[in-house]
Amino acid sequence: MSGTVTLSNPSAKTLDDIDFGLDLRVEIKRLCAEKNAIILAHYYQDGEIQDLADFVGDSLDLSRKAAATNADMILFSGVTFMAEVAKILSPNKTVIVPDADAGCSLEDSCQTAEFKAWRDAHPDHISLTYVNCSAEVKALSDVIVTSSSAEHIINNLPKDQPILFAPDRHLGAFLKRKTGRDDMVLWPGTCIVHEQFSAREISRLKTRNPTALVASHPECPDSIVEVSDYVGSTSGILNFVNDNPATTFIVATEQNILHQMEKDTPNKTFLAAPGADGSCNCAICPYMALNTLEKIYLALVNEGPRVEMPEDLRMGALKPLERMLELAPTAKSDQNAA
Repeated sequence: MSGTVTLSNPSAKTLDDIDFGLDLRVEIKRLCAEKNAIILAHYYQDGEIQDLADFVGDSLDLSRKAAATNADMILFSGVTFMAEVAKILSPNKTVIVPDADAGCSLEDSCQTAEFKAWRDAHPDHISLTYVNCSAEVKALSDVIVTSSSAEHIINNLPKDQPILFAPDRHLGAFLKRKTGRDDMVLWPGTCIVHEQFSAREISRLKTRNPTALVASHPECPDSIVEVSDYVGSTSGILNFVNDNPATTFIVATEQNILHQMEKDTPNKTFLAAPGADGSCNCAICPYMALNTLEKIYLALVNEGPRVEMPEDLRMGALKPLERMLELAPTAKSDQNAA
């Protein structure tokens, strides 16, 4: 659990206090109106949460949209580093999450002390850090990047500028190949969801569906990227399957994204990329799955768990986020967690 997320007060209502006769969707909407709250849902949330949300998208894009509203409260249904970004961009709004334990394997792989030591060991390197990290790691970074802005930013750095890239080594390796920057030193973190896909099983699935195109996220290992027809950010994948004339797609990212695809293009077929045993269960993020309608309802009732952040940390984390927007002002704001 992130150190910036505070638990609700001891007298807060719990799951045992919920009246099973309640229509949770109606009650959630009522509470949002009463508290001037909005709900943000990442693409990797369950479909019923996506359908309930005011905004659905990628974490940075969602946080920027929320900052532009007059809402007093933001409920971020995703993982905690995403809610931290919402607080960084909206310091005067109350930011709450459904479950304080909804973390991220990439964030967990890159702890503050170890990251600082890594930076100190490479004093001549510029630190480009993927948005899937804690506020503390952001504050120690030079530039925060997303999966859609990173290539543009790297290509606009001086060719002789050595680079540190954290925390996803697969995304970092993908960017090294795309940009030809052999001077990039990669942190060894990975996403537990994208690690599970099997190139062999994807090829078998494609044999049974010969017209299918494979779309994957660059957090996937090289073997998945190599069998893909398209590799890109979460939003990029959505645009690819929407715009491409093909009618069948194998999708190698968290499978809840299929909900938006099926809504946008119901005439197309979307297949979740399988894992090593041929199943698709590996494509569910266990952290994202902690969020439920019941927990969203309780978060609104209890006005917590809350994201609280010291101002010096917020400002420290804001600086590299603003630097990203300076270096890639026209890049799409996609920063999938997962």
